[in-house]
Amino acid sequence: MSDSTTGLPVVLDVWCDLTCPDCLTALDDVRALRERYGDRLEVRLRHFPLEKNKHSYAAAQAAEEAFAQGSGRAYYETLLTRVEELREQGEPFLLTAARALGLDAEEFDTALIDGRHILTVDADQAEGKAIGVTGTPTYVIGGERLDGGQSQDGLRARIEEIADSLLKG
Repeated sequence: MSDSTTGLPVVLDVWCDLTCPDCLTALDDVRALRERYGDRLEVRLRHFPLEKNKHSYAAAQAAEEAFAQGSGRAYYETLLTRVEELREQGEPFLLTAARALGLDAEEFDTALIDGRHILTVDADQAEGKAIGVTGTPTYVIGGERLDGGQSQDGLRARIEEIADSLLKG
């Protein structure tokens, strides 16, 4: 982790399924945390595609391609804010979202076909399972796992409490 003497940011891992409505709810908290802490808090999207959500695995791979093309955060926020369209349209929507952000949609299509990001998604999911993630969103900060899949109530306050403690070192 981090403290103010090292200058390193506190890390907040957010285990997310990009087709999950609860993860959309969590997006407002993540934005508020970024605003409050700036570069003192490193928010890392971790993939945890849920089997019950048909397009979540492809969405996770597409998000990795967006990161490779330099627009990962904008892309995953787009997917989360348009989750119903993704659920209805499926993989074609992943390309539509890429085009809307000015990304190379042909490269997205190729990445989904050749599976270049599968190992990253699989590694995130395996790590999540190893630490007890069972649903999304789940947060990990300072070694504490917070499950947001049941309720988001009070989670941002708890994350802030942990972050403040870690930053004070």
